[in-house]
Amino acid sequence: MTTTPWWRGAVVYQVYPRSMMDANNDGIGDIPGIISKLDYIASLGVDAIWVSPFFKSPMKDFGYDISDYRDIDPIFGTLADFDELIAKAHARGIKIIIDQVLSHTSDQHAWFLESRESRDNPKSDWYVWVDPNPDGTPPNNWLSIFGGSAWEWEPRRCQYFLHNFLKSQPDVNFHCAAVRQQILDEVEFWLKRGVDGLRLDAINFCFHDKELRSNPVKPEDERKGRGFSLDNPYAFQKHIYDNTRPENIAFLESLRALMDRYPGTVTLGEISADDSLKTMAEYTAGNSRLHMAYSFELLVDKLSGSYIRETVETLEKNLSEGWPCWAIGNHDVRRFMSRWGGKEQSPQLAKTLNALLLSLRGSVCSYQGEELGLTEAEIAQHELQDPYGITFWPRFKGRDGCRTPMPWNHTETHAGFSQAQTWLPIPAAHKERAVSLQEDDKSSILNAYRTFMHWRKQQPCLRLGDIQFVAAAEDYLVFTRSFGNEKLLCAFNFSANVQTISLDGSYHLEKMEGHGCHSVVTQSNNLLVPGYATVISRVV
Repeated sequence: MTTTPWWRGAVVYQVYPRSMMDANNDGIGDIPGIISKLDYIASLGVDAIWVSPFFKSPMKDFGYDISDYRDIDPIFGTLADFDELIAKAHARGIKIIIDQVLSHTSDQHAWFLESRESRDNPKSDWYVWVDPNPDGTPPNNWLSIFGGSAWEWEPRRCQYFLHNFLKSQPDVNFHCAAVRQQILDEVEFWLKRGVDGLRLDAINFCFHDKELRSNPVKPEDERKGRGFSLDNPYAFQKHIYDNTRPENIAFLESLRALMDRYPGTVTLGEISADDSLKTMAEYTAGNSRLHMAYSFELLVDKLSGSYIRETVETLEKNLSEGWPCWAIGNHDVRRFMSRWGGKEQSPQLAKTLNALLLSLRGSVCSYQGEELGLTEAEIAQHELQDPYGITFWPRFKGRDGCRTPMPWNHTETHAGFSQAQTWLPIPAAHKERAVSLQEDDKSSILNAYRTFMHWRKQQPCLRLGDIQFVAAAEDYLVFTRSFGNEKLLCAFNFSANVQTISLDGSYHLEKMEGHGCHSVVTQSNNLLVPGYATVISRVV
C-alpha cells in the first residue's frame, strides 16, 4: 500500500465553510473556524478535506460565482488564514482539496467587466457572446439549470452571453486559447500555495458547441433529475450541445499535465451529464485526464440496494483503469437521512448508510454532518438564502436545508457555531444530534463513524480491493471486497426487519473485530442480518 497514491481509497471530508464554524461571530463560518475544528476533523480519521469555495465573490451563488480566483472573500478570512489552514492540516496528516469553478465566473469578475464593454477589447472573446436571431431572440434553445433561457442580453455589446447557471454567472469561452492558459495559471496559483488537490465543479460544462445547435427534446420517460427536479424545464432536453463536448478531453489533459508537475496532487471532477457514468469513465480513462470523478448517480431520492448495485456495476464495467469516487450527500441535495431514512430516520440506519458508503470500491466524499446523522432542515420561505429555492419555491425548496450550520453544543443558543444570529437557522432536531451529545456516547452515530473509519484504514480490501456483488433487493445489498488473498463479505440491511438473505453459493464466514458492526461465523447459503444493521465478516 506504500506505493499507492494517497487518494486511492481515501475518504475526503467536505467542509462547507459558511456552516462549519464561525470564529469571528458574524453568523457566518470562516477559515479560522475550520482551523479551530481541525482536531475534530482529524478524530474522524479522514484523509483529506475538500473546502467548498472561499474565493472573493458577490455570493449570488454562495461562492460558486467567483470574482477573483486568487483572493479570499473577507467574510471567510485572508490568504494568511488559508496558508495557516494548509500548514495545520498537513501537521495533522490531512490533505487540503479546494473547489475550482472553471466553467464560469461572476459577472463582477474583472475579465467579464472588460469583455462586456465592446466587441474589440483585449478580452472581447473571453466569454460566450452571440448575436441575436433576426427577430431578436436568443440563438438557440439552451436552458439554465436555475430556470429560463441560458442566454442573457447585454446592451453594451448588443449581444447575448451564455450562462448555464445564474445570469450572474457568465460562462467562460474555453474555445479561446488565451482563456485556457489563463485558467491554468489561476489553478497553478493554488498549487504553488501547497494545496493537495482540486475538486472541479461542473467540469463537463467548460466547452459549448461552436455551431450553437439547439438541444433535442428528451422524451418524458427518459427524464431524470440529478441535481435538479424533474419539473425543471432543464430536464426536458438532451444536453448534447451545451455541455460534455468532445473538446473538453484535450483541456483535461492539459490540466493533468499541470498537476503532474506537482507530484501527489489530485483532481476530482464533478460530472453532471445526461450519461454521467459514461462520462466519468471517459474523463478518468488512461493516466492523462482526471484522477477521479464523481456524479449525482447515488444522490437519488429513493434508497434501493438494487439501484446501488446497478449503478456501481455499470460504472465498473465502463471504467477500465479509472478510479471512482462515491458520495451519497453534498451541499446540493437533501441530506441522505431525509431522502433515504423514511419517517423513522433511525440512528442505526445512519450508521449503516455511512458504513455502506465507506465500503464501496473507490474513494469517498463524506459531507459534514453525515457523521452525526443530520437530517434535512426545514427552512421557512422568508428564511431562504438559496436563489435556486427562491426561484422554484414551493415545488423545489432549494439547497438551504442541507447547508445549515454544524451543531457543536446542544446547550448553547446557536449550538456552539456562533455567538451571533446564524446565516441559516439551526433546527432543534440538529441540536439533539450535536457533537457534545454524541462525543461521549459510545453507541452514537459519530462514534460508530469514527470506529469504522479507523478500522477501514487497516483494511486493504476496503481501501483498494475489487468489488463483486452477491445479492441485492430494495431493502438490502451484499457484496464482497477482495485484495490479495483476503476477502470480506459486506451486507447492509436498510429495513427495520431482520433479513434472511440468500447468498450466491455457500460462504464460510469468520468474525472480524474492530469495525463496530455485526460479524458472524457461519457456513451457509443464507445470511441473517438484523434490522438496520451492517454485517462484515472475513470469507475463509
